[in-house]
Amino acid sequence: MTKGIIYIMTTVVPGLIKIGKTGSSNFDQRMYNLEHNGYCNVTGLKRSFAIEVDDYEDKETLLHTIFEKSQVADTELFAVDVNIARQLLSSFDGTVVYPKDESKETIFEQAAANSKSMLIPDGEYKFKRKKKSDNKTVEATAEIRNGNWTIKKGSILGLHEASEVPQIVKEFRKTMAIDKNGKLLEDANLGVCTPTFAGFIVLNQSNNGWVEWKTMSGKPIDIFRKKNQDE
Repeated sequence: MTKGIIYIMTTVVPGLIKIGKTGSSNFDQRMYNLEHNGYCNVTGLKRSFAIEVDDYEDKETLLHTIFEKSQVADTELFAVDVNIARQLLSSFDGTVVYPKDESKETIFEQAAANSKSMLIPDGEYKFKRKKKSDNKTVEATAEIRNGNWTIKKGSILGLHEASEVPQIVKEFRKTMAIDKNGKLLEDANLGVCTPTFAGFIVLNQSNNGWVEWKTMSGKPIDIFRKKNQDE
């Protein structure tokens, strides 16, 4: 059995993480390179969790398979809540490499408690905003099932691309069936992601998804985070 390290890194894009592997002796250098140089035009990478395990290549492949619906093209980038990934990875047998001062049990419990995107109940949610850039109204419907987001066919998406839109959002939108008027012609499965990432996809500019996405009765989905904090 070959030992190696599987790691999770957050990025400058909300809700977008990198899941990768490296040899046990190469971890610090690999983290330095990614944190300073970025990956696939995505910057702001920061280490979040790393664990040394047996058969690390097979386990990394397993993680990629589990999150394949959230994978961005052929990269190691995934539109997944980092806490969900941390929770799964910390369940593996192995030795925590980062953060060094926390046990797997503590990391697992913290990740489970912080998986805020999973607090949103299954159902349909609305996004509506008039864009100043082109004076057009973006109006989308998302269906959430077990944390998985699907933007529904018929949604009207933003066409004008704001300067702050991350490259990864641009690439993802290229895979979607959108007509010249911004109408979504087929359901688009985003996988497990954050409300803000879903907002980037439909609006084509920065947003606070927890405020922009609303229940069918018109309440911001942030009520689900606040409810959990109050309990």
